[in-house]
Amino acid sequence: MTTRPNLTALLAASAVLSLAATTSASSQTRADRREFTTDFSKHTVPFEEIVSGGPPKDGIPSIDRPRFTNVREADRWLSDRDPVVLVALHGIARAYPLQILMHHEIVNDVVGETPVTVTFCPLCNTAISFDRRFDGQVLDFGTTGRLRHSDLIMYDRQTETWWQQAIGEGIVGEYAGERLKFIHSPLISWKTFKQAHPDGEVLSRDTGHRRNYGVNLYGGYDRGRGPWPTFFSRRPDGRLPAMERVAAVELNGHSVAFAFSALAEKRVITEDIGGVPVVAFWAPGTASALDAQLIADGRDVGSSGVFDRRLDGRVLRFEPAGDGRFTDRETGSTWDILGRAVEGPLRGRQLTPIVHGNHFWFAWGAFKPETRLLK
Repeated sequence: MTTRPNLTALLAASAVLSLAATTSASSQTRADRREFTTDFSKHTVPFEEIVSGGPPKDGIPSIDRPRFTNVREADRWLSDRDPVVLVALHGIARAYPLQILMHHEIVNDVVGETPVTVTFCPLCNTAISFDRRFDGQVLDFGTTGRLRHSDLIMYDRQTETWWQQAIGEGIVGEYAGERLKFIHSPLISWKTFKQAHPDGEVLSRDTGHRRNYGVNLYGGYDRGRGPWPTFFSRRPDGRLPAMERVAAVELNGHSVAFAFSALAEKRVITEDIGGVPVVAFWAPGTASALDAQLIADGRDVGSSGVFDRRLDGRVLRFEPAGDGRFTDRETGSTWDILGRAVEGPLRGRQLTPIVHGNHFWFAWGAFKPETRLLK
């Protein structure tokens, strides 16, 4: 099976990006029609913005029949700092390690009663999950091999509509202009997952594909070693370094991004977003999947949590309590990065999570230039 090129190949591809971007829309769609049955007459973006990432359609194979193992078994090959995507629905908690997602980018799954797609675009550091139920059917997603603003373009196998992963929006085909429903799926450390969900399920390395899971295909990528960002032809929004991570939120028509540099310094940032009192937490202990040769050795970039501060009719005020924990001033209860009260009068209570993405700034800034940045 073809997989995403390694970092050397990515650099070479990036060097000829300007040439690829000049391909006419008509010649591009002729080539695409050989692979897809997509209705190319419907599109919401210029075809010139879409480029090949190297692999063909499904060249990066999605996982369509995921298998799961338990925490004890997964602990043999996951380090405490390994980044995993958490999806918790219907009393079931599942972890999807980035060391597996990096090689497949899409997992089509069913958690309890909900069909979900868990996705990861390494080039944009976007780990996002969607409800696969759409327009009266359950969609199955695969990789197109195409990118826009360096971000994964998925397609559904029912209509072959192309979907922009970072924003969950159809951009070419029958569902162009439509949006998928996001599912809360924070990117956290393996240690956080197993402490919160000791009986949880973990995506198995037994995927049916031979891959060197745990090895980073993009070594040094998020440190800016090279002409970065790869496959990105626009001028990045200069309010932050292109490769800085942000916790990005869309709420009640407002787009806000919390810079990780500010979160790492303050640990807690509160903000009103579209009339909702919001708190963003940051905790250390999560490795970058895009740094060292071995993911487990990646530098600590931490993890974020975003929540509604309202509970039982009052708005809580938070402050850092050390060791990745937080306290509210109203009751003195202690909370973790998942918004759970773990000690104090409110122990056992849960803040309402707000769906957010952990993106590289250049990508979020390209798709949402109107974003209000908190730094």
